[in-house]
Amino acid sequence: MRKGIVFDIREFAIHDGPGLRTTVCMKGCPLRCSWCHNPEGISPEPQVVRSPAGARTVGQSYGSTELARLLNKQADILRNNAGGVTFSGGEPLLQAAFVAEVIEQLDRTHTALDTSGFGAENDFRMLAARVDLVLFDLKLLAPDAHHHYTGCANTAILRNFDVLTTLSVPYIVRVPLIPGVTDTEANLTAIAHYVRERPGLLHVELLPYNRAGGGKYAPLGMTYQPMFDEALPVKPEIAVFEACGVKVIIS
Repeated sequence: MRKGIVFDIREFAIHDGPGLRTTVCMKGCPLRCSWCHNPEGISPEPQVVRSPAGARTVGQSYGSTELARLLNKQADILRNNAGGVTFSGGEPLLQAAFVAEVIEQLDRTHTALDTSGFGAENDFRMLAARVDLVLFDLKLLAPDAHHHYTGCANTAILRNFDVLTTLSVPYIVRVPLIPGVTDTEANLTAIAHYVRERPGLLHVELLPYNRAGGGKYAPLGMTYQPMFDEALPVKPEIAVFEACGVKVIIS
């Protein structure tokens, strides 16, 4: 039985796939997005969070059977509300074998993978083959801009997206709208053209920028240093997707 590190289990989630869901947030992420609103998910190790209320540890170890048993207790209510379980992060591809073991032990539960796409192709294929839906983030298509704002190249991400389009699993492309970075007409137009007419695409979902995320850094002993102007208004360029015939929604 494999073990994994989880930093949060969010019950009654409504934005991580269809219906009512339980979202399992896996700890550890290879990206260093300038706008990250879950800094507690970056390190793969448990961390101490200090606040006026005291100290607590973020990051708990679970065996795959232990976590599956916990999730199966919620299976009936999730099914009755057209929902299921979503594995998010952090980046679940970093703990792919553990996540796969958990999924195999779930009781007739709809499953979704929420991923940046950054990971080994074999790990991506393994998890994509086991879920009912993939939520795939596409942030920036321009390689230089992607590396500048996330600390990583997007080569593996685009490769895994191309793989996804050859599989039978349906997917939703999610684009976080970061002011002056990802919400530019040039970037959104590039994404619209990149995903248009791709097999399996349900729609594109535009995610509003979470300005509250910066407050999570100091309790973790981290510094929030966004490489963009948070005061800029976000511009959801819906028209560029509609012009490409791509269904788009704003979360």
